[in-house]
Amino acid sequence: MPGIARTAVFDLDGTLVDSAPDLHAALDRLMAHLSLPPFERAEVTAMIGDGVKVLVERALAARGRGFDSAALDRFAADYEANAAIATRPFPGMVDALRALRAEGWRLAICTNKPSAATRALLDAIDLAVPFEAVLGGDAVPAKKPDPRHVLATVAAAGGTPDRAIMIGDHRNDVAAARGAGLRCVFVRWGYGSPAMAAGAVALAEAPAALPALLGDLLRG
Repeated sequence: MPGIARTAVFDLDGTLVDSAPDLHAALDRLMAHLSLPPFERAEVTAMIGDGVKVLVERALAARGRGFDSAALDRFAADYEANAAIATRPFPGMVDALRALRAEGWRLAICTNKPSAATRALLDAIDLAVPFEAVLGGDAVPAKKPDPRHVLATVAAAGGTPDRAIMIGDHRNDVAAARGAGLRCVFVRWGYGSPAMAAGAVALAEAPAALPALLGDLLRG
């Protein structure tokens, strides 16, 4: 449809940026405060994808503890202040985003991370590429896998679902995209297991593949 811009909607953690090091460090600081053992990195990456509250719930459950709102508040404050110590865009991602912009794509972020932590992280790492919309998990009534989160992000970016593609590394990204009527590209470099790709229309092996892959999908 001429005149309607194409929109690329990206997940954040595990898709645009490798945030596991800082999430891991913040969780371990919380565990130390609670006199509980630290985590291995693989344990942390398996818990990422459903927002901060669920991450803390899973971490506490893994240590035999029930949910604790004070622990959540402590983790959220700590992580927001230290979200960009080691977090960086995945190799090749900034170049891929620039290429998409050069080809006329609108860029948006749809993440279950809280809005304040998302803004702090993006400001700190400076992706140097403008996004038309950034919607955290607390910016909408229901977050991924609810399709309303994706639809709100596409609308905020000035796009339409038929001209938009979701890019993510988690089953929530695939489910939300399908429910919203978007095609989803599952990225192989993220934190999700291969089984989470079920329902995606394509797999991306590296960020450099995204401009051509997304273009082919909408042309098709």
